[in-house]
Amino acid sequence: MPYEGEFAQYKPLRRLVESERVQKLLGSYKVRTPSDNINSLQILRPIRIQPGDWIPELLIAIDGSHAEVDIKNGFPGAEASYVTVASVILDVAKMQKLDQQRPVNPKEFKTIEKAESIDCALPGSNVICEGEKSAQDSLRKSIFEVLSSVRMSEEGESLLDTYEALLKYKPRTEQTQKCPYEDCPQNNDYLRGENKYTCSCELARSLYSTDALRIHERMNPAGTNGSIFGEIMQVWERLWMVHILRTLEAKQWLSSLRRLAIILDGQLAVFGQPAWISQAIYQELCRINTVAKRFTEGKDILIIGVEKTGTFVEHFENLDRKENGGFGNFPPQSVGLLTDSYIKQNIIFSDSTRPYGDATYFGRKFFYKTKCGARLVGTYTWVCYQI
Repeated sequence: MPYEGEFAQYKPLRRLVESERVQKLLGSYKVRTPSDNINSLQILRPIRIQPGDWIPELLIAIDGSHAEVDIKNGFPGAEASYVTVASVILDVAKMQKLDQQRPVNPKEFKTIEKAESIDCALPGSNVICEGEKSAQDSLRKSIFEVLSSVRMSEEGESLLDTYEALLKYKPRTEQTQKCPYEDCPQNNDYLRGENKYTCSCELARSLYSTDALRIHERMNPAGTNGSIFGEIMQVWERLWMVHILRTLEAKQWLSSLRRLAIILDGQLAVFGQPAWISQAIYQELCRINTVAKRFTEGKDILIIGVEKTGTFVEHFENLDRKENGGFGNFPPQSVGLLTDSYIKQNIIFSDSTRPYGDATYFGRKFFYKTKCGARLVGTYTWVCYQI
């Protein structure tokens, strides 16, 4: 224990910072200044917009969450995850009407929304379902069973049917996927199929169409698996969005899209192992949009993803910050559409020739500042633009 006021004689961090190599590295960094924000703003050229005459009467908001919990089953590190994806239908027209009649009766205000959710518990490390041989196989089976059991309409398609409709868009590439069973006698490639089927090897074990998501491949058998449960949640959020639209199509309710908008929590994108489904969603949205325009007087489906945190949110905040620390560089009621070159030069550096988000996004980034000064970072799709 040191005496009062005594400090260690050896200062490794200070020695490291003062070393010639570190000083040379730090000296090569480019530090952005407030003037750089002004330059970026000039490049972005925000456009003032006037409010349109179309206001959606209904909003469908989709959001998900997941939480990992320890399971006491005699094995160390055993965990499960509770995954929820909720959707809320908000009657915007009624909300505006009630807003003009304040004070509003709370019971009456409650009627403007209707919510439903997908809730499930998924096995993680050291949690094995009955009849399965590993936690990975248990997770594969659970994902399939959840999608099989969920549907918006009792007589309509299941979430699994929606997924398999998207699976048909997945290209067959030279890079093959291996059988999920590591001890497969023939070390077979994974043969994509529908629903539940069997491996072609002599053991004839169960395979699922949902294995094509490849989420199970990153399962950590000896630690937490929050990242893959996050991937599952993001896939289910976006699947549910497509499921809603396909159900409206099946029930011949596409005309309702004239007064409906869909808001998704987060980017209009899918990351990680199941990223391929992003472009499948884009293609299916284009198909539905083409059909829907016959019933909506030519209006496109409006889908917006809203980001609350992340690099783009931080950039927009810095862009709006003045040299004195206040905000106001970005004009109210203005929108800035982010080009590929702007993103690569000002937000996420890249010299790649491929467009940013080419494989993961099915929407285009934008910045918007409201009349009251709130900043919104979003991704929008009128569905038929080119990414």
